[in-house]
Amino acid sequence: MRYAVILVSALVLCGSALAQTEVQPTPEPDRFDVGRDTFFDFGPPFNYYEVFIVRPAAAGSSVTRILLTPVVDACFLPAKVEAGSARLEESVSDLLGPINPCEIPEKVLRQEEKRCKNCLVFSGANVSMQVPCGAGSRVIKAKVLEQDWFEKFPNTPKNTQWTMTLLERLDKAIGPGVMDKPTFPAAAAGQPSDAILDPEIRSNLASGKYDALFEGASDKPSDLYVAAQKQPVVPTARVLSVEPLNPETLVQPEFPPLARLAHFEGSISVTFEVGFNGAPINLMLESGPSLLYGAAMNAVKQWRFPESASGQRVHATFEFKTNCPRTSP
Repeated sequence: MRYAVILVSALVLCGSALAQTEVQPTPEPDRFDVGRDTFFDFGPPFNYYEVFIVRPAAAGSSVTRILLTPVVDACFLPAKVEAGSARLEESVSDLLGPINPCEIPEKVLRQEEKRCKNCLVFSGANVSMQVPCGAGSRVIKAKVLEQDWFEKFPNTPKNTQWTMTLLERLDKAIGPGVMDKPTFPAAAAGQPSDAILDPEIRSNLASGKYDALFEGASDKPSDLYVAAQKQPVVPTARVLSVEPLNPETLVQPEFPPLARLAHFEGSISVTFEVGFNGAPINLMLESGPSLLYGAAMNAVKQWRFPESASGQRVHATFEFKTNCPRTSP
């Protein structure tokens, strides 16, 4: 009987120990960061880099999206940073939905990432989510293919689809993003549109905290952010001379966008007559590149001379300068 009691006690103790060592579910993260490198087979730019910072907030959550665009033209389309933010009614847990990113098996993620190893991929997105898991953190990767965007019935794996749905929710909250970018970007002007970023996020961007979310990418967010702080070069277009008389109303020409992107500059000389109402008529190009002619003519058409100058022939010269430093060959 004594041995039976000892055996039962041992079994009870064993069961208790096993219960205590049973693996407990990993708590769901209360915050996360996402890096999305969206790439296209047309451009430049061919890549856009986005950082999403999601944090708990009163009665919901907050999200900040930072969009970094690489250099297209060192003078007129330098690196660019844009930022947007939004408050959401959903908590971080609600945003994550039924999937706890800390519990997704690594093997499953690798299988999803390599699902189309030999496919021809022209456009898509590489996504990395960093989440706190217990005492440490984890980076969860997903590869979004163009077929996931455009096919009616794409064979998108479960976790990749979950990642896309989450990012679509964040995009919708903040507003237009990468997919709304024009195919041919306009020349940059003014200050970077990152005024909403708080000092901590700015510091984290510049110091490279988010670079790890873009492992293997062509650019680093930290480099793009620093480069985007530089002011773009402003080209100039001006009237050099008007002879033998000056107009009462003189409008300066605008630098043609196509000439600006082509780094095209030079001087234009035109002649015209003053009409009976003081407006220029019979405009003719005397010398200079035709690519700049239209800009000079558009300016001249807005000039006005005294009616007493009617019938006089006028000669005008314009100068177009890109002001872009020339690099040594």
